[in-house]
Amino acid sequence: MSVGAQVATQGTASVSLNALRSLPNFHASMKAVDRFLQSWRECKARAWLKPGARVLDIGCHQGEFLGRLGTSIRDSIGLDPLARPVKTATYELQTTLFAEPAPFPADRFDAIVLLATLEHIRDKAPLAREAKRMLSAGGRLIMTVPSPRVDDIVHTLVRLGLADGMSLEEHHGFKPADTQPIFCGEGLELEHHETFQLGLNHLFVFRRS
Repeated sequence: MSVGAQVATQGTASVSLNALRSLPNFHASMKAVDRFLQSWRECKARAWLKPGARVLDIGCHQGEFLGRLGTSIRDSIGLDPLARPVKTATYELQTTLFAEPAPFPADRFDAIVLLATLEHIRDKAPLAREAKRMLSAGGRLIMTVPSPRVDDIVHTLVRLGLADGMSLEEHHGFKPADTQPIFCGEGLELEHHETFQLGLNHLFVFRRS
């Protein structure tokens, strides 16, 4: 029986948080949903990567996205303060935050990716400057940015004990509408913008001319 069906069997009255937590497979189902949403973000970003791209993944966690890209990328780097240092044939993970100046030469990457990461960076202008410097000609900056409405949803998941807050305090009240002025202001061109996940997420693709 699905989680939704099990909730329905509790009656039409409100179900307590403890009752929800006690449902069989409830936590596993929520983890499956989270993996699905993560995969959706990755699919949106992957469509803008060229074969053989050198990718910089900022906020890469444990390099899941780079790992799934497999041999379609080369000489790629993942940055995350929680990442375990790893070096493979196609990418390397570095345990560090992004900071200006980044320790990479100009024109080093064909794509820079931030999936659900931009909103956690307080000062975004240095990122925009460094992205333009590090991208090769025609290179792309690919980002997913959640709608502020997502915070309300996550707060509910926290109350249910299904999330730890996802560093909500680090979102700094960022609005997706502010993305274009920040990065175009540093000389990047907006190539594509769309909403997805029922309007709860934004995909931005900027290009260095």
